Amino acid sequence: MGPAERLYRLLFATVLVRLPPETAHHVAMLVIRLLGASPAVARIVRRRAVAGAPRVEVMGIRFPTPFGLAAGFDKNAIGLRGLGALGFGHVEIGTVTAVPQPGNPRPRLFRLPRDGALINRMGFNNDGAEAVATRLADLRRRGALPVVGVNIGKSRVVAVDDAIEDYSTSAHLLAPLADYLVVNVSSPNTPGLRGLQELDRLEPLLSAVRAEAGATPLLVKIAPDLEDDAIRRIADLAVRLDLAGVVATNTTVGRDGLRTSADEVTAMGDGGLSGSPLRARSLEVLQVLRAALPADRCLISVGGVASAEDVRERLALGADLVQGYTGFLYRGPGWARALSLAG
Repeated sequence: MGPAERLYRLLFATVLVRLPPETAHHVAMLVIRLLGASPAVARIVRRRAVAGAPRVEVMGIRFPTPFGLAAGFDKNAIGLRGLGALGFGHVEIGTVTAVPQPGNPRPRLFRLPRDGALINRMGFNNDGAEAVATRLADLRRRGALPVVGVNIGKSRVVAVDDAIEDYSTSAHLLAPLADYLVVNVSSPNTPGLRGLQELDRLEPLLSAVRAEAGATPLLVKIAPDLEDDAIRRIADLAVRLDLAGVVATNTTVGRDGLRTSADEVTAMGDGGLSGSPLRARSLEVLQVLRAALPADRCLISVGGVASAEDVRERLALGADLVQGYTGFLYRGPGWARALSLAG
């Protein structure tokens, strides 16, 4: 454990843990934004952070390391340069919706430190596709960014039957500014969203977004709670529609095997569980998908990634890229570089 991580863990144990989780997130994001305030400085720091990391080329994109930050941390593209400077080779922003929305009522983010986990029911709180597109365009002009993925989802005010137009609006605005685009149909926190994983709804949705995405690689993000046969069918669909690949997995609605007491977990309420408890199922899904997808289709593995050994394991099992999120909140700023050097 390096000095930065030791300092962060001390800060977490004495200060951040006393703050509501969402407040602590905003404090951390403020520091990250300051780190990336100068493009020139951020570029130098980023090069040092990923020095010695194994570079990969996936989807026609050169990644300075196979490890990146999953969607959910930077919903509005406000910390990209700083996150790159910490050592994330790519950052997936969002989930972004066509219509700006505040998300679900607070509290909506809960720590389970004994499990190295979080429960969230954020509800896609974000500034909306138009505002995020404007911000991304400005960031592109100034430079010094990591590889940027954009994760898009359904606006809460839009009916499921009207989801195609809603997603297409976001894709039209954001695909030209993204290195790759991800269709999120797997969050448990937007009513009806996971129903879009059913093939009769998913195929026309992905076809429409694929048309809007143009040359930007398009992936679909799936839930860990799907049956293996359903996962294989989505893999087949991704190939048939010529998608770039699949992101697996999102958070789970399951609560099995937690060290946190059942009463505490019940009191936290609904939401998606992320972190270490997701590791086993995420690995299973990775293997199912890798067997079903051709080698030229990108597979991004996320869920329960906490250590460099986890990254190496995912890559050995056939993942092209690996993402983390919850471990970042618990382990601090040195975590990204440590995992980026794995491979």
